[in-house]
Amino acid sequence: MDPSVKLMSNTGEVVLKLEYSKVVGCLMYVMTSTRPDIAYAVGKLSKFTSNPSTHHWQAIRMVLKYLKKTMDYGLFYSGFPSILEGYPDASWITNVEDHSSTSGWVLLSGGPISWASKKQSCITYSTMESEFVALAAAGKDAEWLRNLIHEIPL
Repeated sequence: MDPSVKLMSNTGEVVLKLEYSKVVGCLMYVMTSTRPDIAYAVGKLSKFTSNPSTHHWQAIRMVLKYLKKTMDYGLFYSGFPSILEGYPDASWITNVEDHSSTSGWVLLSGGPISWASKKQSCITYSTMESEFVALAAAGKDAEWLRNLIHEIPL
């Protein structure tokens, strides 16, 4: 899904609400299992499960077409390095309705082991502040993973 596509709340008739929710649920499963590259799109689409429109269905079709064209993509792990790497990022004021920003990160240890894309719970007043919020969230996740890795006997 193109990040420049602005999805707005449906003001018209609801279109296939149950089916839309099922498809979004399936996309969430795929996203958390093997395809973190669709996290942003799935996060955007999941906001409209209670009131989907034909415009939202078109966006779902775009994601499904992308998955079909990139079926050979996936997660690949190369050994087990002792280093945990993290790459956080943020987009400032990505939601025009409530002026919230989006945080995202991926943590690697021989391959992606944790990733997320979330709406920030606070309002930030600059790009840098938004980046710091993303860094703090990624740091919490990294600390939890580091503790988990140290508890696992290898």
